Amino acid sequence: MADQLIRATAAEGGIRAVGVITTRLTEEARQRHQLSYVATAALGRTMSSGLLLASSMKRPGSRVNLRVKGEGPLGGILVDAGLDGTVRGYVDRPHVELPPNAKGKLDVGGAVGPGYLYVVRDVGYGYPYSSTVELVSGEIGDDVAHYLVTSEQTPSALVVGVFVEAKGVQASGGILLQVMPKAAEDLELVETLESRVASLSGFTPLLQAGKSLSEILTELLGDMGLVILPERQMVRFHCGCSEERMLRALKLLGEDELQDMIEKDDGAEATCHFCGEIYTASSDQLADLIVALQAES
Repeated sequence: MADQLIRATAAEGGIRAVGVITTRLTEEARQRHQLSYVATAALGRTMSSGLLLASSMKRPGSRVNLRVKGEGPLGGILVDAGLDGTVRGYVDRPHVELPPNAKGKLDVGGAVGPGYLYVVRDVGYGYPYSSTVELVSGEIGDDVAHYLVTSEQTPSALVVGVFVEAKGVQASGGILLQVMPKAAEDLELVETLESRVASLSGFTPLLQAGKSLSEILTELLGDMGLVILPERQMVRFHCGCSEERMLRALKLLGEDELQDMIEKDDGAEATCHFCGEIYTASSDQLADLIVALQAES
């Protein structure tokens, strides 16, 4: 099933629902960064969460940055997701592996450990909105839902999951259910939503069973006036890095540093943290940068 995102409403607009499949893009991230099993699950969950959060933004070009900074062996996770359906991300220590947790599942919480979640919303103009919350479990889904409740005062339930085996990522994605402000005082509605999400055995088992996003949302909200919006948005792993951007970044180092690279290394090499792409600059290219700097000064 293609990576995609769908939006829906229920309870006469009182509930907003979003579902996303990120299987292929999570597999691409796994291959690009040579991720371990637990690192794949952690990054995949965070990328799904980023796309779900970005889906509510309105202005073209809007993006969400999620940074998970934990004290566990995985270190940090950084994800950048856009309203346009693009996402990229990386983990600090991609090769860390842990034994399964007590439930026999990948121990993402143990790999992340205690720490903080930093969320930055760039709406395309003005100053980005930023917020910080303490991690409640390190399992990503719980932590992002906690952010929505405490920082945005929106009762929310978020379920994200990744199933990965030796052949690669077999299923990845998630769902986000939110009670909108006009219905937030309806405690019965909030409790109903929480209980239904709690009844899920997980998200990836439903994908593996062949369920579509529409079918999953129908099972959850079909008796509550569910309306699935017709547009299906394709989502993908995409990084905007390029050789041109790499050269611009090298230029910022200044003439002395560039000359030192020419003399000692006969060029330069840079790796993009987000996608793992490796760029090289020849000594001639570095010399051109020096000439450009001298012209500007």
